Amino acid sequence: MSDVQAHAVADSEDGIRLDRWFKRHFPALNHGRLEKLLRTGQIRLDGGRAKSNTRLEAGQTIRVPPLDTEAPAPVTKSASPRVSDADIDALHEAILYMDDDVIALNKAPGLAVQGGTGTHRHLDGMLDVLRFDAPDRPRLVHRLDRDTSGVILIARTVRAASDLAAAFKAKTARKVYWALVAGSPRPRDGVIDLALEKQAGPRGERVVADEDEGQTAITIYRTVDYAGGKVTWLVMEPLTGRTHQLRVHAAALGTPIVGDTKYGSRDALSVGGDGLAKGLQLHARAIRLPRPGGGVLEVTAPLPPHMAMAWRFFGFEQGAESDPFRAS
Repeated sequence: MSDVQAHAVADSEDGIRLDRWFKRHFPALNHGRLEKLLRTGQIRLDGGRAKSNTRLEAGQTIRVPPLDTEAPAPVTKSASPRVSDADIDALHEAILYMDDDVIALNKAPGLAVQGGTGTHRHLDGMLDVLRFDAPDRPRLVHRLDRDTSGVILIARTVRAASDLAAAFKAKTARKVYWALVAGSPRPRDGVIDLALEKQAGPRGERVVADEDEGQTAITIYRTVDYAGGKVTWLVMEPLTGRTHQLRVHAAALGTPIVGDTKYGSRDALSVGGDGLAKGLQLHARAIRLPRPGGGVLEVTAPLPPHMAMAWRFFGFEQGAESDPFRAS
């Protein structure tokens, strides 16, 4: 049993709920016990009573009474598996931008963002190696498909995670993707407004177009260049964030993304023959959104090796699209 403790609310914890603060710092204290300590006034905030949903302010003092828990010490590390030296080096090399609030990574294709059935190696399980000297463990604020490469943002503080999540929810974040698709879309530029529905099947989850039961999904697309009618370089900007949205929308245009084994066609898998490396030709090229604390954050990611090879193979000049956020 510990003595009475006084904890100052850190700047990075400004705005979080009191119950969430306890969950982070005293994980062995269950919610029922917390509520009882609050009701009886044993837990106090700046000397006064508080409720579990009270929002904290940086600099406030939390009185914590003696707790008969097995783990009263603040949490400093996650229980993630050991990360290999190769993965540590790769993640550090993938950093595109970092400040006190945000890390922007150029995620490699093939790296899952989160774990699942049969998935033990994933970005979420490696985030401790991106902690550096920060008091908080970094946390994800959005997702990319396993096979999609490109910009992904990691929040370094609780407040930054809240601000970034709010930007995605309010649709003030712009995400621009580059895709190599089989064939040529008609029209060359346009908007795809096609509702999507998730369906379970014997080969796993699949997303299909369903105007009756599906969720609204909208994508702006624009042709940058093409090669002999066989492939087209598209810029795609999703205005909604549905699972596999760009892949299904590209296929619905009749121009599936090259290398897409789930939603592609025989043509999409055979483009370039042996001249192209295998892999999905979809890349989160750039992101722009309000920066936590003020200003605008804009990050651009270079193409992964297999896509850079494809651009060279078809003679596409990456510099032809110098402004990723030009009007679509």
